[in-house]
Amino acid sequence: MKLLVINGPNLNFLGIRERGIYGTEDYMYLTGLLEKKAITEGHDLEVFQSNCEGEIIDKIQAAYHDKVDGIIINPGAYTHYSYAIRDALASIEVPVIEVHISNVHRREEFRHVSVTAPVCTGQIVGLGLRGYLLAMDYLTGKV
Repeated sequence: MKLLVINGPNLNFLGIRERGIYGTEDYMYLTGLLEKKAITEGHDLEVFQSNCEGEIIDKIQAAYHDKVDGIIINPGAYTHYSYAIRDALASIEVPVIEVHISNVHRREEFRHVSVTAPVCTGQIVGLGLRGYLLAMDYLTGKV
């Protein structure tokens, strides 16, 4: 199965920013975790991170042309206001799981609304980095 993980702004600062919220493991740890699982289970995985909205949209559109079987996306702060990313996700017919490391519903009020979730297959929040693994399990039919 061909999977794409898209991480938005500031995810490259895992282990550096707000450790009490996002944990102490860094971004390389996350990518290694995902790559190890993909290799073990025989999946083709690409992990992408950008702090730029347009690059994220370009990657979503490329996923359509590359015939990706599933997308795991953590749009970061773009979750709450990027109608452009929402429209890009809505324009492709690929299962998409939105993941958030923290429980956004227990945080600041502006984080309670996701403009991207309504066009995703599902959403996983508050389970730390394990949320990515659970999203992968769902997309690959393990759960």
